[in-house]
Amino acid sequence: MSKVSASSRINWFVLRPSALPGFGLTLGISLLFLSLLVLLPLSALAFRAFDNGWEGFWLSVTTPRVLSALRLSFGMSLTAAYIDMVLGVIIAWTLTRYTFPFRGFVDALVDLPFALPTAVAGIALAYLYGPKGWIGQWLEWIGVKVSFTPLGVLIAMIFVGLPFTVRSVQPVIQDMDKEVEESAAIMGASWTRSLFQIVLPSLLPALITAFSLAFARAVGEYGSIIFIAGNLPLKSEIAPLLIISKLEQFDYAGSAAIACTMLVISFVILTVLALLQRFVTRHFR
Repeated sequence: MSKVSASSRINWFVLRPSALPGFGLTLGISLLFLSLLVLLPLSALAFRAFDNGWEGFWLSVTTPRVLSALRLSFGMSLTAAYIDMVLGVIIAWTLTRYTFPFRGFVDALVDLPFALPTAVAGIALAYLYGPKGWIGQWLEWIGVKVSFTPLGVLIAMIFVGLPFTVRSVQPVIQDMDKEVEESAAIMGASWTRSLFQIVLPSLLPALITAFSLAFARAVGEYGSIIFIAGNLPLKSEIAPLLIISKLEQFDYAGSAAIACTMLVISFVILTVLALLQRFVTRHFR
């Protein structure tokens, strides 16, 4: 009798009408558009990558030039995401917790890379950090070269990814209770202890989101990098540029193979970050 009543309660819970009906329709529309806009293009990319068979795919993605480009793209993307995450917390904290002149103007500047065309950003960065640029000439005077080096790639990736980290962390800092930090300070806790035991645990899920967004933005960046990187094979050539180069040579299978490899690596990294965020949200809140 108890099993029957429990089963009926479960069925009633599952079939209970929602306050906002339309689950079936909205789910169908969501799956339809996800299939048309995401699954089908990615499936076509995967099929095209194997036009020359597994051996052709393997040869396309294991050449020294491709491996070097993949290492540069993913290595610099992860590094830029980490730097953006640290800078994003500092900028978001400053904009949220302090009052200073022109704060609204500074806050608006954060969103500028969102609206700026990537090619324009690349030209501006190349002008600033070039051998005769306002900043580049002084850096070269002390022996630091930015243009046509991996450092230029890193700077461009930091530029395009920074707004994502600031906007991911800023709402969380705004919702944090200042009284907890003030109580810790009154009880004699140092600022480092308050930072690592009060502030950062509350920010961890948002920090992982910020890192993921900055990484995803940087790994596929093209326009702002090609102007400052110099695109030197085995040195400052990124994987998206190789894809474009192979398309211009009508090597569609080769370009699809590189793109598919980038897609798989990015998916694995983002999946690990999503699982880490779920673990942190469950155990640190």
